Amino acid sequence: MTQVQFYILAAGAPGNRYTLACRLAEKAWRQGHRVFIHARDEDEARHIDRLLWTLRDGSFVPHGRFPQADPELNPVLIGHQTDAGEEHDVLINLNAEVPAFFSRFERVLEMIDHDENNRRHGRERFRFYRHRGYPLESHEIAK
Repeated sequence: MTQVQFYILAAGAPGNRYTLACRLAEKAWRQGHRVFIHARDEDEARHIDRLLWTLRDGSFVPHGRFPQADPELNPVLIGHQTDAGEEHDVLINLNAEVPAFFSRFERVLEMIDHDENNRRHGRERFRFYRHRGYPLESHEIAK
C-alpha cells in the first residue's frame, strides 16, 4: 500500500514548498529512488526545473520534463499532466489535488509551506488519504 508522508515547513523555516520538494527529490535520488514531481501546471513545472539546476553550488540532480525527457537518463521527472508514464517509486505532489495515479507509487510526499491556501489544500489531501486508510506520516521541517 502507498505510504503518504507530509512534509510541513515549521514557522520561521526558510524556503517554500518548491525548495523543499527539490531537496527531497535530491535526497531520494541519492538513495537510489526514481522520483516523479507532479506540478500544478506548466509554469510551476518550469519553475521546479530551474530550481533543480540551481539547488546548491556544485550539486546536480539529473532531471527532465515529462514526457519529453528520456526516463532512462533522468531518474527525476517533472510533469503536470494527468499521467506519470511508467513511474511508480516516489511521487512528490505539488498539486492542490490528489493525482488520480497516486496509488501506484510506493511513496507519496506532500509539501506544505507557510501559504494559507496551500495549508488548507494540504488538510483536504490529508483527510482524503486518511479516509481511504493510507498510512500517514508527518514530518515538521525546521530548517
